[in-house]
Amino acid sequence: MAFIEVSALTKAYPVGQTRLTVLRGLDVSVERGEMVAIVGASGVGKSTLLHVLGGLDSIDAGSVRIGDTDLGQLPDADIVAFRNRHVGFVFQFHHLLPEFTALENAEMPMRIARLPAVERRQRATLLLQRVGLGERLEHKPGMLSGGEQQRVAIARALVMHPALLLADEPTGDLDEHTAETLHDLLREMHREHGLTSIIATHNPKLAAACDRILRLEDGRLRRTSLSSPPEPS
Repeated sequence: MAFIEVSALTKAYPVGQTRLTVLRGLDVSVERGEMVAIVGASGVGKSTLLHVLGGLDSIDAGSVRIGDTDLGQLPDADIVAFRNRHVGFVFQFHHLLPEFTALENAEMPMRIARLPAVERRQRATLLLQRVGLGERLEHKPGMLSGGEQQRVAIARALVMHPALLLADEPTGDLDEHTAETLHDLLREMHREHGLTSIIATHNPKLAAACDRILRLEDGRLRRTSLSSPPEPS
């Protein structure tokens, strides 16, 4: 059985007096250890799909199973705990807390989980060193470049040793050179941490580096290739 099983997933949002259906009976399976790219035009629902997979958003119909967990059957409090423990998120905009240092930002999921301070510091320090920020531990986000801030976000996403990494346009706000460096880092971390990774991206180089490329179109996913490249945002 696949690590991720999504069946007949439907998600709609209220728009005025009507509802806009973004995902329409979507089906997808992802094997443990796969790195999958989700491509498609802006606004088709890539972020919505990642939010549903990560328990950030509910579903209207269908089912979403991650490992042995059926997200649709979990109470809200259990979804929060599942998300913090098993899912790492990297967004286009890093969402670092500006008043905290790189180390404190990377520690945040462990603070939420109430892990001991010594363990928090050790884990976060090791990850920040691994992503090349060993000399930036006490720097606040405003003192870091865009690429460095995203490296902090990657470390933060991995401190709880998640099984699933969800990345939403993780290099979309970076220049080409910095983006390619981050692509390499994401692939390395995927392998080193034994992750299952799903990455929504407009970047053809990042998509090409994944095991599969799926295009989201008309609320459903279909396998594609770079012969039909991701549309620019």
